[in-house]
Amino acid sequence: MPDPVYVLDDLRDESAGLDALVAELGAEGWASPTPAPGWSVAHQIAHLTWTDRAALLAATDAEGFAREVEKAVAAPETFVDEAAEELVVLPYRALLARWRNGREELQRVLRARPAGERLPWYGPPMSVTSMGTARLMETWAHGQDVADALGVRREPTARLRHIAHIGVRTRDFAFGVRGLPVPHGEFRVELRAPGGEVWAYGPEEAPQRVTGSAYGFCLLVTQRAHRDDLDLRAEGADADRWLDIAQCFAGLPGKGRTRGSAHA
Repeated sequence: MPDPVYVLDDLRDESAGLDALVAELGAEGWASPTPAPGWSVAHQIAHLTWTDRAALLAATDAEGFAREVEKAVAAPETFVDEAAEELVVLPYRALLARWRNGREELQRVLRARPAGERLPWYGPPMSVTSMGTARLMETWAHGQDVADALGVRREPTARLRHIAHIGVRTRDFAFGVRGLPVPHGEFRVELRAPGGEVWAYGPEEAPQRVTGSAYGFCLLVTQRAHRDDLDLRAEGADADRWLDIAQCFAGLPGKGRTRGSAHA
């Protein structure tokens, strides 16, 4: 498990990169549609603002967060969109300020927590490190939506390793959330990192294998690109099926992207 300070540093840097994409946009830019149906750039930032606020609540007020979970359980298909809509009505400069303030406060609180402390969440409780990693994954994924909307291709960084780690660990979840049998045994996953090295997971002799770039794998598991638009290769029927359904975020099965719908 990575050191929480290292993860939180990377989360800070990932957030700053997305901030740089939107900071100088005017009203028209904030209203630009993204690949997520019905969501503008403002919706993407509103969602991150809301989720940071939820994480902050989980870290500071367990009872208050439990009430938020009850709302999510009552409306599992709509509560995410409704939360974004509540914030997207703000003037874009006010929304930007709220996102900045919220993520800075979350950084302060998480850095003060013991590394092994478990924090409640919408799924199983998470350690401080896992919470920071999840926030980084979501910031990167929604940042990809923003980049696609603006026609920008972001340079992949070593921060992708956090997302790749989640992507591998959520293999069984991707099958289970769709009611599919979970494959037996680990897969071998070999990913070409932005720096040229290989990030490897699972036993080297595993017959079920996935290979390709870390960037493509992260686009896949966050469902920001269709597998046919990526440089990923599967060996074995179960591994091939996984590339169709991979999903590293909690919640209901995502619809993913259609072919050619995102800048991969």
